Amino acid sequence: MTLNAQMETILERLERSDTLEILQEVIEEFAKVFGVNHMIYHWVDSAGDQYGCGTYSDDWRTRYLEQNYLRIDPVVIGCYQRFHPVDWRRLDWSSKAARAFQAEASEYGVGNQGFTVPIRGPNGQFALFTVSHSCDDATWDTFTETHRRSLILIAHAFNQKALEFEPDRLPEQARNLSPREIDSITLLAMGYSRAQVAETLSISEHTLRVYIESARFKLGAMNTTHAVARAMSRGLIVV
Repeated sequence: MTLNAQMETILERLERSDTLEILQEVIEEFAKVFGVNHMIYHWVDSAGDQYGCGTYSDDWRTRYLEQNYLRIDPVVIGCYQRFHPVDWRRLDWSSKAARAFQAEASEYGVGNQGFTVPIRGPNGQFALFTVSHSCDDATWDTFTETHRRSLILIAHAFNQKALEFEPDRLPEQARNLSPREIDSITLLAMGYSRAQVAETLSISEHTLRVYIESARFKLGAMNTTHAVARAMSRGLIVV
């Protein structure tokens, strides 16, 4: 089975999921499919509470929360100032606290390489989707260049599902875009043609048209360009 076919199968399972436990199972499947040490979805909700799912060890998750590393984590700080995905090597690790944090994270098996997608949702929601691994720079550069678009799509699929578990979400959020609709709009925003989007998502152009029209209706957009603009302004997609 090709990578795209595997992604499609797992994303469909994610879209059908109705518990946080299934999100955990799905992210573990994705980590295996992409052959990385870790994959993590980390969410700070509208009330300021945080939770996540992923493959970091329980010991590291406990340590992170106990030490309140959220306040010094260069990944969190750096991504909060950005709208685009970022390679960890481009973040600021120069402070003594950041270097100590990095060394401790390494001891817990986090990995020396990382790629994080920052996501902003309604009501002040902020989330991060991260892939980390242990390898040399050249290998990591090849990986991120090859899988960048797929990782962005997966990040938004997780965030879309997580919003359904937000206890204080407003009624209008029931009209959020589905993961497949977000995938379609994101790729169009990145400059893909409809044929390229359909090929990337391993769906027919007819199916793609259904997703696009559904997204346009939910966003109250006059056309596809308007739908992309509205999705970006609402933080539903990051390009």
